[in-house]
Amino acid sequence: MARNKYPEQTLEQILLVSTELFREKGYEKTSIQDIISALGMSKGAIYHHFKSKEEILFAVMEQQFSYAEQMLNELIHKTQAANAKEKLVKILEHVVADPKAHSVDSILSEQIKNPQFVLTGIRNGVNKDAPYIAKIMLEGKEDGSITTDYPTECAEIFMLLVNIWINPILFERKHTDTVNRLRFLQQMMKGLGADIVSDQLIQKISEHYSDIGGYKQNE
Repeated sequence: MARNKYPEQTLEQILLVSTELFREKGYEKTSIQDIISALGMSKGAIYHHFKSKEEILFAVMEQQFSYAEQMLNELIHKTQAANAKEKLVKILEHVVADPKAHSVDSILSEQIKNPQFVLTGIRNGVNKDAPYIAKIMLEGKEDGSITTDYPTECAEIFMLLVNIWINPILFERKHTDTVNRLRFLQQMMKGLGADIVSDQLIQKISEHYSDIGGYKQNE
């Protein structure tokens, strides 16, 4: 059998086609055979890279996390603002509004009750995203726009709450319940000396969950 000279391109193609199928049919209704047929590859070519459909899903997740991390890094260097607090507010609003950063959210929402999925999200938020937030908070302490004495811890708790606790899909909440928690987060962060949750951010987050069908229907 001829050796694949372009394994990275093959991997990218598998992830691209799998993502499209997961989005169209849903993760649970998509089989490995569906992916093989859509790719026009042999079963061996798929299993050379992934042992299961779940491994493909986690690769899709990691790809999304990597994009978000890269975007955060670029925004930190490019975003202009009067001070660090305003800079962070702009960055957070941009991240929530960026369609590519949330292009697979509808797929991942199906796995929200998967403990491994939730754990991966928690680790990613704390270990990868929070340090970027903390860095800007440290800049805010220097220019006086942010006053928290615990920028690292403040950034971590913010990421945990906004990614996990706020998520209406995980807790089967309605729109009003989610907005109330976002308002609480806004007041809490302000009380901690990091007034970074704007009204616009609350609106963008609540609308995003509405767009992906994330709210519990009225009883």
